[in-house]
Amino acid sequence: MLMLSRRKILKTGAVAGAAAGAAVVGAPAIHAKSKIRWRMQTYAGPALAEHVVKPAIESFNKVAGDEMEIELYFADQLVPTGELFRALQKGTIDAVQSDDDSMASPTEVTVFGGYFPFASRYSLDVPVLFNQYGLNEIWDAEYSKVGVKHLSAGAWDPCHFATKDPINSLDDLKGKRVFTFPTAGRFLTQFGVVPVTLPWEDIEVAVQTGELDGIAWSGITEDYTVGWADVTDYFLTNNISGAWAGSFFANMDRYNELPDHLKELLKLTMDSSHYYRQWWYWGGEASLRVNGTKMKLTSIPDEEWASVEAAAVRFWDEIASESETKAKVVNIFKKYNADMLKAGRPYRYG
Repeated sequence: MLMLSRRKILKTGAVAGAAAGAAVVGAPAIHAKSKIRWRMQTYAGPALAEHVVKPAIESFNKVAGDEMEIELYFADQLVPTGELFRALQKGTIDAVQSDDDSMASPTEVTVFGGYFPFASRYSLDVPVLFNQYGLNEIWDAEYSKVGVKHLSAGAWDPCHFATKDPINSLDDLKGKRVFTFPTAGRFLTQFGVVPVTLPWEDIEVAVQTGELDGIAWSGITEDYTVGWADVTDYFLTNNISGAWAGSFFANMDRYNELPDHLKELLKLTMDSSHYYRQWWYWGGEASLRVNGTKMKLTSIPDEEWASVEAAAVRFWDEIASESETKAKVVNIFKKYNADMLKAGRPYRYG
């Protein structure tokens, strides 16, 4: 048996180690893949974002790990909400959660974002319209024209008035200065409402100082969540839409750069966000009407409110006359609502 001395073993090991080291030094450098970082801004302020987007983004970041991170910013933190589209298109920010209307998208479908009067009665109407009645394809085509990726649409809360004074008839709306969405405001002017545009974070103070008489921007869940229930005294149970329609958007180039598995993770994340809002709003709206203590409920009689619903149909036709694409969307709304009416309870009744 060949016996090697300790010195020889150490010498042999040292030579081998040196040779291996030389091989490593001579090899091409291998760099760790850099982490993908996105900046996303939501339409929502901090208190509301805790529900409508933050849990989903935190989940995405946890699963994406070292591969990708989405930094979330709240309403107006990076750019004003009305400039979100331009910032997204230019790549100043990478992703947005908003409705088309609020972020002033230069598309034919912008008017339908947010609260398009009476386009929906329930929150489930929105995903069905997009996924089963063809709105996804129209939105995708319209945003692709302007270099933005429309990722996913979903439903939020219904649109109600929260006011300082009680609203018991249409006459009570006349002259009321109300914070609302552009298209909703355009529709409501015929009833004497004066739409006011202000930064989201200024609304509570504007109601306190009398600059605003009320808000038509949300349902009762948001009124309580963001503090508006603390400065308004009445909540009108009649609504002008069953659900706010909003979406996630991304800069087209940044989205196309993502590997397929991160695109899929992003889709799953958005789906989880949509699902969370479905039950959070649906349950919250009912619970706060029954158990809430901060606002008194008022109602406009059904026979009087019917004139508002009739005005919405005329408004639809007015919008449809503006372009072929708008007419296509309006026809989908009409087809959908006719189908729901024929389906009967629980889809439509009364």
